[in-house]
Order: sequence, then structure tokens, then C-alpha cells
Amino acid sequence: MALDVAALRRRLEHERVALRAELGTLTTVTRDPAATIGFGKRVGEGTSQAVERIERVGQADALTAKLADVDRAIAKVEDGTYGICDRCGATIPAERLEARPSSVLCVRCSALR
Repeated sequence: MALDVAALRRRLEHERVALRAELGTLTTVTRDPAATIGFGKRVGEGTSQAVERIERVGQADALTAKLADVDRAIAKVEDGTYGICDRCGATIPAERLEARPSSVLCVRCSALR
């Protein structure tokens, strides 16, 4: 199967835009930044708000990691190393790149991550 790198790059660019937008929404401060952080007046309210904030941080971390992979994959397209594992130098199968264009590691090295 011939790899259409130009089409994969377009997918990566689209994913980059989507991830940045999602991160922007997730990390937007919707309150007065000078106000103190409150967790509600009751223990239950405070707990649920704290859990929600922790979940948002986790989501932001995951999106940031995905964005880093997308950015790295785009850089690899630009420098001509797309499809080569960053860790071991093996060729990443076209099927993996089609399924997950942001792959910068082969399956074996990805499992070690």
C-alpha cells in the first residue's frame, strides 16, 4: 500500500487545529482571575467541584500529549523522517500511520512508553 503523506499531513493539520481548540475551551478561565477559588459551601459541593477540576487537568494533560505527537509527526513530514520510529529507527508500517497519523513510534516502542 502506497502511503499518501500529503493526505496524512492534511489530517494531522486538521487534528492540530481541533486539539488546540479543545484545549483552549478546556483551559479557559471562566471566572474572575482575581477571585479566590471556592469549592462550594458544603462538603459534597466542594468535593464534586474539586473532582471536576482534577478531571479537567487530566483531560488537558492528555490533549497536550496528543498535540505534541501531532506536532512531532508534522515536523517529521517536513524533515523527511515521517514513518521512521523516533526511538529505534525502524520503519513504522503504513497501516499504523493510516490508522494513527500522529504515530512517531513503532508499536513495540510505543508499548514501552
